[in-house]
Amino acid sequence: MLRAATDDDVDIIRRLRNQRANRDVSINSHEITADEHAGWWAKTSVDPTRRVLIYERGGTTAGVVNFFDLEGPTGAWGFFLDADGLAERGETLPAWIEVMREATAYAFDELGLEGLTGEVLEHNTVVRQMNRRFRFVEGTPEVRYADGRELTVIPISLRKQDRRAQGKKS
Repeated sequence: MLRAATDDDVDIIRRLRNQRANRDVSINSHEITADEHAGWWAKTSVDPTRRVLIYERGGTTAGVVNFFDLEGPTGAWGFFLDADGLAERGETLPAWIEVMREATAYAFDELGLEGLTGEVLEHNTVVRQMNRRFRFVEGTPEVRYADGRELTVIPISLRKQDRRAQGKKS
């Protein structure tokens, strides 16, 4: 289930984002400080071109979905899961499939987008494979530098008409 994030979620968003597994596959891999996070939330929570959603599984916060650059018929997105908690419960794969299904449905059905974009690091082969399963198309990779690392970042995109049929295997 996806729901809008509130001020009460700020600490858990930061805690999940700072999990090692999430930092390892993020462009900015440093540990987010409390002040840095508070500044981000102060801007994000009032930005009409952004949505931050909490992904809940079995009544427990299991991830965060960020939509941004929501202007016109397209928007961008990214998400991270409670890698540690889901792994402990043996729920990583089903949660991952569920959050992607719910987030793409939200983008196209709730936000009314025609196109959804994002980015993935080249070395994140597992996410790239899952993106392909959900019919995201990879664009031309580009090299960037962040947190003292050279990264190859791959843009991804999905058009509404190309998404997987909801509720059906395809």
